[in-house]
Amino acid sequence: MRNKKAIKFNSRYPSIEDLRERAKRRIPGFAFDYLDGGCNEEVNLRKNTSKIREVELKPDYLSEYKGFNMETELFGHTYSAPFGIAPVGLQGLMWPNASEILAKASLDYNIPFVLSTVTTMSIERASELTEGRAWFQLYHPAENSVRDNILARAEAAACPVLVLLCDVPTFGFRPKEIRNGLSMPPKMTLNNVLQILGKPNWALQTLKHGQPNFETLRPYMPKNLNLKHLGLFMDKMFSKRMNEEKIAPIRDMWKGKIVLKGVATEADAEKALKLGLDGIIVSNHGGRQLDAGESTIKPMTRIAKKYGDQITVMMDRGIRSGPDVARALASGAAFTFMGRSFMYGVSALGAEGGAHTISLLQTQLQQVMEQLGCSRVSDLPSHLI
Repeated sequence: MRNKKAIKFNSRYPSIEDLRERAKRRIPGFAFDYLDGGCNEEVNLRKNTSKIREVELKPDYLSEYKGFNMETELFGHTYSAPFGIAPVGLQGLMWPNASEILAKASLDYNIPFVLSTVTTMSIERASELTEGRAWFQLYHPAENSVRDNILARAEAAACPVLVLLCDVPTFGFRPKEIRNGLSMPPKMTLNNVLQILGKPNWALQTLKHGQPNFETLRPYMPKNLNLKHLGLFMDKMFSKRMNEEKIAPIRDMWKGKIVLKGVATEADAEKALKLGLDGIIVSNHGGRQLDAGESTIKPMTRIAKKYGDQITVMMDRGIRSGPDVARALASGAAFTFMGRSFMYGVSALGAEGGAHTISLLQTQLQQVMEQLGCSRVSDLPSHLI
């Protein structure tokens, strides 16, 4: 196991909300809206975090305490913390080179990094930067030949865990993106041009690193393709609704671990178990798909209670702090992932953002564990009220 780097903490930004506010000031409005926004009225986006924070933990003050250890074993690897970097699409649009910054930080600090099919770094580059430890999230292609080729590339890149996405059967209705005319590259409306001119550092970094593109998908794109909108492109490229018939052949082909991401019900957790998958990530896509759905913590708690001893149950979305990580783990999650939190960090602090965000969350989680008198993250459920 790689030795993690010493904590690199910027005391000017001691919370994810501080990073979010700085990110909002540093990147164009259309990029921030894409990162920060949800679908429809953003009800579920707000609920994701607020419902987590209804979870309460009880301290054990008078018992002997021998210190903390937040190392967590997951799929045969011992990570230095019980949280990882969730897949996020279009990372390079929000901050140039964001994917590479986060991949490097994940290796330095020994936490998992999950690459999205639709982000701005290739499978091969992710593997290079993480020494073959990057996980890969697959949006299922419409053509099986493309699916097989992508899986072969992920296997050649030594990807240890394949994540299958199931919670995007249709694209979310996101008013902020509609108003912004979000495209790849962004439409050069007068409003967008003014936003870019108002963020010269972002503009200079974009010129330095080049226009972001869907690097994993580049081999399958027609030459000189003009991407008018992410949704339009994905309509043609991907078969959006995941089902058991699509998962079964992937399970047969893939030699590593397979995780199903986007599980929101006990019924789908049961299907994942019967299909022989190794884990599930309970998630609602960050409140970007179904505004009328549950917050993530609620189904995760039920699913972990029913299936946690049969399949690895993890949680993504709504987590914004070390205490939030502790709340999720205490509620039954074996591991947690965050997407926006890390992107706020990189958008706020550039190349230092990944290291700072990891260190911030580790520092916060350490404080919670010491306050509770909890020595191991696996003991957090005993502190749940």
